[in-house]
Amino acid sequence: MNGQIRRGDGETIRAVIWYSDMRHSTQLADSMTGEAFLRALNEYFESTAGAVLKHNGEVLRFIGDAVLAIFPIRSERDATESCRFAIEAARAAEANMARVNKERSSRGEPTLDFGLGLHVGEVLFGNIGVPERVEFSVVGPAANQVARLESLTKTVGMRILVSKAFADNMEDTWVRVGEYELRGVDSPVPVYAPPLAAGHSP
Repeated sequence: MNGQIRRGDGETIRAVIWYSDMRHSTQLADSMTGEAFLRALNEYFESTAGAVLKHNGEVLRFIGDAVLAIFPIRSERDATESCRFAIEAARAAEANMARVNKERSSRGEPTLDFGLGLHVGEVLFGNIGVPERVEFSVVGPAANQVARLESLTKTVGMRILVSKAFADNMEDTWVRVGEYELRGVDSPVPVYAPPLAAGHSP
């Protein structure tokens, strides 16, 4: 942001937007000690947000047990690359979680899972909050839509869902899941899953 640090400073950018959320977090919190749940949360964040950072993404916020991140698109040529970074991060997050779950199972601890939505769109990227506390974030319809995509993963039983705007930037053979009404979106939205069943829940 080139030193823009005041509330209200910002700019409209195009980006791949990542929104992932931990599965069954309420049940986990109720069944574990506070210390054990915090350890589980950190393992989840290391698996998901850690994958974003290692694949050229920017983690903006931890919203409870959700991760909001972006992969900026600086030119039309960059769109495919940013989407590729995002899907590689998603696959890395799945591999990270599988490794974590193997270790957790060996300790007799409950396993962890997540849902993930990926979308491409324009968002307002900047400082929001109150004068005493501001933070960088992204806002706008595209940011809302990616959160709705993540929520849909629970309904369709798939871990990763992407929008048509995301899928159109890559030549992969996407699995068309269907068209769904998303809250706040005027018309049904075509939804896709990664190829080779990579986005299916175990």
